[in-house]
Amino acid sequence: MKRFLKNNGLLLANLALFLVFLSAMAVSGWHQYNEEQVAHGQAVESLWGYVGTGAFIEAVFENWESEFLQVGMYVVLTAYLYQRGSSESKPLGKEAKQDQDPRTAEVNPDTPWPVRRGGWVLAVYEHSLSTLFLVLFTLSFILHAIGGAETYSEEQTAHGQPAVTVWEYLGTSRFWFESFQNWQSEFLAVGVIVGASVFLRERRSAESKPVAEPHYFTGA
Repeated sequence: MKRFLKNNGLLLANLALFLVFLSAMAVSGWHQYNEEQVAHGQAVESLWGYVGTGAFIEAVFENWESEFLQVGMYVVLTAYLYQRGSSESKPLGKEAKQDQDPRTAEVNPDTPWPVRRGGWVLAVYEHSLSTLFLVLFTLSFILHAIGGAETYSEEQTAHGQPAVTVWEYLGTSRFWFESFQNWQSEFLAVGVIVGASVFLRERRSAESKPVAEPHYFTGA
C-alpha cells in the first residue's frame, strides 16, 4: 500500500482535493440556492435535489469546460511552439524525445500496445491525449449549455418571459460571457507559468527548472 501511495501520490492527492472542493461547492451552493428560493417565496431543495438543478450543473460544467480547454490547448500548443528559457517548453535547437516517430522506435514487451499494433491504431494513439481533452471539453460545453438553459428559462418564466431551448441559450450573450470569463483566466494562468518559469524556480517541482539552471536553459 505504501508503494502504491508513493507511486500514485500526485494523482491521488489531486483526486482527493477535487472531491473535497466539489463537495464544498455543492454544500455552499445548496445553501445559497435555498436562500434565493426563500427570498422569492419558492420551495427549498434538498442537497440531492440541488445537485440535479440547472444551477449546479451549469456552475460545475462551466468551470470544467474552461479547464479542459486550457489543458487540451496547452498540450497542442507545446507540441509546436517554444518559449526560450521556460521549463514548460521543449528544448530549442534539437529534437525532443516527444518529436520522435514511434514507427521507428525499438519495440519491446513494455511498449504500449497501439505502438506495437501500428497502422490506424497508432495514428489515433499518437494524438489520443489532445483527443481526450477535446472530448471532455465538448461534453462539458454541452452540459454547461443544458444547465444554463434550464436556469435561464426559470429566470425568464419568473419574469413573465418565454423559456428558451438549449440552442437558443447558445445564442445569448450570457452563455458566452460565462464561457469567456473562464477561458481568458485559464490562458492567463498558462501564460504566467510559461513566462515565470524562465526566471523563477521551485525546488523539487517537475514544473520548474533546477534552481541553479541558467535562465536561458529551455525545458524541464
